[in-house]
Amino acid sequence: MGEGELGLRQSDALFHHVRQLPQVLAGLDLGEGGGLAAVCASDRPRSLPESYMPCFLAGSTVGQAVARVGGVPFFATSHQNGHIAAALWSAGRMELMERPFLAFHVSGGTLEGLLVRPSREAVFAPEIIAKTLDISAGQLIDRVGRMLKLGFPAGPRLEELARRGRWDKPARPAFRGRDCCLSGLENKAAQLLAAGTAPEDLCRFVLAQVCAVLCRMTGEALAEHPGLPVVFSGGVASNGILREELAGRFGCDFAAPEFSADNAAGVAILASVLWRRQREGC
Repeated sequence: MGEGELGLRQSDALFHHVRQLPQVLAGLDLGEGGGLAAVCASDRPRSLPESYMPCFLAGSTVGQAVARVGGVPFFATSHQNGHIAAALWSAGRMELMERPFLAFHVSGGTLEGLLVRPSREAVFAPEIIAKTLDISAGQLIDRVGRMLKLGFPAGPRLEELARRGRWDKPARPAFRGRDCCLSGLENKAAQLLAAGTAPEDLCRFVLAQVCAVLCRMTGEALAEHPGLPVVFSGGVASNGILREELAGRFGCDFAAPEFSADNAAGVAILASVLWRRQREGC
């Protein structure tokens, strides 16, 4: 990516995915007795009929071809379900695969609160109960990071600065019902920077706003679904400041930091579950 860019266009993402496939396939043993039992790939962002992004074509298409050559079953899942599975596994909460729970997917492109019910066919059946109406928390963080020339992704550096900053004013994020609007916070951050706010204080301001959004969404979700466990996944959920506040207030579980943004691990977990269910006729 060029300097100042925040992510890849879909056409570029698909191109880079395809370029990596020969290297990935070189590590597979498709011969007899090679140990390949099943193939699973994300073929869409969410578990919704209209959910689609071109970059998922690379893994899904090659996954189906590998499964056909290897004579093993192919399972399709969603990117979001992969994040949820990685969170449950790394948090030691795999028992939640068999019961309802609340999940928050907080990443570079997504901010959604989900009511997740078990599904025999897909493992998870998430229902969106809260979301952002404009930009995601990750986009807000990266756009403020661009203002401060922190590089991309800006999350780790922004957290580092925020830990040295202060923001004592109450956070007042904008909501419409249960959904939030974050684009105004980008404009407010630009105004604060232009007014001379120190970078570390500006970073603290941003995380205070994101934390207020997640705390409100979590509190309202628990009020509507009392007693359900709450699990956070996605790259933004690896932020230590957010984790400390949410865990302290609600006792939430989190994907381990190294698995917060790791979707492949979750997809592999789903593959094992779906393969076992198919063999057992469940």
